[in-house]
Amino acid sequence: MDLYSTTTFKCSKLITKHYSTSFTLGIRTLDKKFHYPIYAIYGFVRYADEIVDTFHDFDKEKLLKKFWEDTYTAIDEGISLNPVLHSFQQVVNEYHIERELIEAFLVSMEMDLHKDTYTDELYKTYIYGSAEVVGLMCLRVFCEGDKEAYDKLKEPARALGSAFQKVNFLRDIKSDYKERGRVYFPGVDFRTFTKAEKEAIEEDIQKDFDFAYKGIIALPKGARLGVYLAYIYYLKLFHKIKNLPADRIMNERIRIPDSNKLALLTKTYFMHRLNFI
Repeated sequence: MDLYSTTTFKCSKLITKHYSTSFTLGIRTLDKKFHYPIYAIYGFVRYADEIVDTFHDFDKEKLLKKFWEDTYTAIDEGISLNPVLHSFQQVVNEYHIERELIEAFLVSMEMDLHKDTYTDELYKTYIYGSAEVVGLMCLRVFCEGDKEAYDKLKEPARALGSAFQKVNFLRDIKSDYKERGRVYFPGVDFRTFTKAEKEAIEEDIQKDFDFAYKGIIALPKGARLGVYLAYIYYLKLFHKIKNLPADRIMNERIRIPDSNKLALLTKTYFMHRLNFI
């Protein structure tokens, strides 16, 4: 079983490396004991997201339902022949990740199958389930059973997940709206997306970033550098988007080049070594 479990964690690591260079860099700067658990969480959420976003030639609703059922079966039985679910269930059971967080995440994935536009209430529900709970899952790992630390850092962790997701919404307008017909921001019509609407969204995102930072600097030392790196990456992406006109982000997916990501890693590492974070 040890060999099988290690192999499944390596599968989740491979998924992370292939799908996200930024999160891979962030995870590599965490304390080594956190690597496999965070890879497992990323692998789980990534595959659920792939079902609803890219499996266009298949019955997405049926696939998500099966993934949903298999997730709980794996958690209850402590084993799965799906390597992503096996590594994930180990993390869920070891770190006592609440089923409510998993349920909220899967509900948000299901919303992507049926919702094209969002009210304020649905927007908040979606962001909580698709992003904030992922931050809380990771926080369970970082706190290693310390309830007091978890309770203290819970709201900043939610804010960080929220900021990341809202930045993703701005970055991915072209694919979400033009290819999938989705508009996540309540009351926004992308056919007439204005500078004022963009700035209002950005002001909301900045509040999330500011609040999240207070939690990052209070994280356990083994987690702080990796989370801060992800924070800095997304903040840089956010600032790049802020400096572009609304029509530009409607027609282009904004990116941070890999060379810049490595520069951010180097700078962040030395700041950490000098106890600046």
